[in-house]
Formats: sequence, structure tokens, C-alpha cells
Amino acid sequence: MNIRFTKLVAQMALATASMVAAGSATAADPIKIGVAGPFTGGSSSMGVSMRDGVRLATDEINKSGGVMGRQLQLIERDDEAKNERGVQIAQELINKEKVTAVVGYINTGVALASQRFFQEAKIPVMNNVATGSIVTQQFKDQPENYIFRNAAADNIQAPMIVEEAITRRGFKKVAILADSTNYGQLGREDLEKALAVKGVKAVTIEKFNIKDVDMTAQLLKAKEAGAEVVLTYAIGPELAQIANGMTKLGWKVPMIGSWTLSMANYIDNAGPGGEGSRMPQTFIQEPTTPKRQSFIISYLKTFNPKNARIDSPVSAAQGYDSVYLLAAAIKQANSTDGSKIRMALEDLKTPVEGVVTTYNKPFSATDHEAITANIPVFGEVKGQRVVYAYPADFQKASEVRLKDTSAKAAPAVKK
Repeated sequence: MNIRFTKLVAQMALATASMVAAGSATAADPIKIGVAGPFTGGSSSMGVSMRDGVRLATDEINKSGGVMGRQLQLIERDDEAKNERGVQIAQELINKEKVTAVVGYINTGVALASQRFFQEAKIPVMNNVATGSIVTQQFKDQPENYIFRNAAADNIQAPMIVEEAITRRGFKKVAILADSTNYGQLGREDLEKALAVKGVKAVTIEKFNIKDVDMTAQLLKAKEAGAEVVLTYAIGPELAQIANGMTKLGWKVPMIGSWTLSMANYIDNAGPGGEGSRMPQTFIQEPTTPKRQSFIISYLKTFNPKNARIDSPVSAAQGYDSVYLLAAAIKQANSTDGSKIRMALEDLKTPVEGVVTTYNKPFSATDHEAITANIPVFGEVKGQRVVYAYPADFQKASEVRLKDTSAKAAPAVKK
């Protein structure tokens, strides 16, 4: 009997040890974060910069112990800026990879096509680049909204662009050139609304497709209509074709457009024709605060971009910040349950110091936009880089602009 009892005790001890070991292994499993964006193709300078910013933040968090004692594991997928590919990736991240949350989305169309699957699965999405105004409003009629954003929406950027063109610089005749994607056409609508507020109607509105290489017809219509400035909503390669087309026609008027005029494949392909272009920016590659300086130094050391210039500084900075926002929510929720993370994001107790801003109560149950109209400033292409367009903004850049829901338009800044 004693021998049997001893064996039974030993077996129970072994089973208990196994259970403890299994429990420890489960507790130590990594927290999977999906990363979706275009890492190839015309949008890749944004996608790769975003991904690298995400990687940098993740590495920092993991080196400091992770979240809830667990490491963050990135599950990266190239959506190629294609809606159908984005849909495939969403289903894979949900059903196969079992991700806790997702960061990314560069292209508004891909975001709108893909994020409905995460909404149904109750998995939070942090849009860190896509700017279509509708992105966070897609499910506003539902009791729980799992779509968040830490980028400047187009209904912030479009009024800034119009303010710059009409009020600050005094142009009266404007042309709009926008690509045929969701991004371009939704942005064009926001531009028209902003112009209407000023009592201005574009002298011509022209459309073109992704990969178009000749903008002569559109530019000739703008020129013949007497346009004094061209307002744009497109991405780098096609924007460069606009600038190059102007050069070929010997017709040069200012280009003022959405934040994508800061893309490396616009600046490099447009060359001298791109100089002077202006666009809203949440982040300009200048070490204006200790956090920004640390980020820039780490990014350049880790990824060694050409000419020490981040291809898309805005994408990199917002990608970086998006991970810290999610990590703060997971930590506060003390859970990887999507619903609990959503609730934590909507009521973050502790400020998150980011590169773009310090996020103090960035979201609420009815407001999933971290960036308000007072945060972006105007950048300008100068010497193949984006710099502050206005010295006054640069001089005050060390003062972090915090979220202000009462801000309705860009603050007027004189040269």
C-alpha cells in the first residue's frame, strides 16, 4: 500500500508540474500584432517606412520586458496597395494567425475593404497612415467601433491645403488634380467642400489613374483655365508626373497637396520640378524634441536609409507611435481580449509620449481620432528634403502640440 501511495503521490506531483509548466508556457506566448501595408509598388515608400517605425517601437518595448511579461510578435503582410489582397490578409491574420490587434493600412481603399473583418471579429485596428475621412466612421452606427487612427484625416488636411492656397498665399484660381482611387476621390471631395467654405470653386477638376505617366492633357486644361495653383490628392509616382509635366510644358505654378507630397518617390522623381511643393505634416525629420531626436537617431542607425533621409517620415513616426498606443491599451486592459483593449483605448489612463505628440486621452467612445487640426504643420520640399515651410512653426517645434478637439482649422502662420 505504501508503495502504491508513493507512486500515486509521484504521479500527481508530475502532473502538477506539467500543468504549471504548461501554464507558464502559455503565459509566455508572444502577443501577435498584425502589420498590413504596401511593402512593394508605388506606395512602398510609405509602407516600408511605416513598417520600420513599427519594428523600431516593438524592439524597444520587447527589450524593456514586453507587455504583461510577454513579447510582442509582428505578423507582417504586404497588401501591395490592392483591396483584394488586403481582404485576403485580413482573413489570414484573424483565422490563421489569431492576432490580438492590427496596425497599418496606408491606402484608404485597402483600409475600407479590409477592416470590416476585424470589426466583425472584435479585433482593434490602429490606422497609422490611411487618411480618408471615412476610415474611422465606417462603423459609427454600430454600438462598438474597433477602428482607431493616429494620422491626420483628410477632413483636417483639405481645409489646411485650402487655407494655405487661398488665405495665406492669395490664389484665386485653383485646379484640382486627384487620382482615381478611393484616396484621391474622397480627398478631392474634401477639397471641394473646403473651397466652398471660402466661396471658391475650382476652375477645373482633373482625374488620372495609378501608373499614368503623362499628365499633359490634365495640365493643359488647368493652364487654359487660368489656374494659379494646383491642389493635389495622389501618391508619389503620379505626383512626380504632374511636376515633370509642368516642366515639359514650361508652365510652373505652385503645387499644394495632401501629406503624400513628402514621399521620397515624389521628391526624387520630380527632382527640381518638385522644389517648393507644400503639404500638411504631422512629423518633419528634425530633432526638435528629445523624443524626436532619439527616434531619428535610432531609425537612421537601424535602417540606414539613403542620404540619411527617412523615405516617409510621417509614416515612420505614426507607425512607431501606433505600437506604443496599442501597448499602453493592452497593459491597461491586462488582457489580449479585443473588447477590453478597445475599452482601454477609449479611456487611456496614462499619457503616451510619442514622436508626433504626447497622447493624453487620445480617444473616447465617440472619438477614435488621435490627431486634431492644431497638430499638423506645413512642410515644403527644399533641397530634396521636407523642411518646415514656415520659420515660426520651426521655432515653436519644441513645444509639443497636444490634441485639441475644439481646433477646427490650421492656425494662421505668416511668413
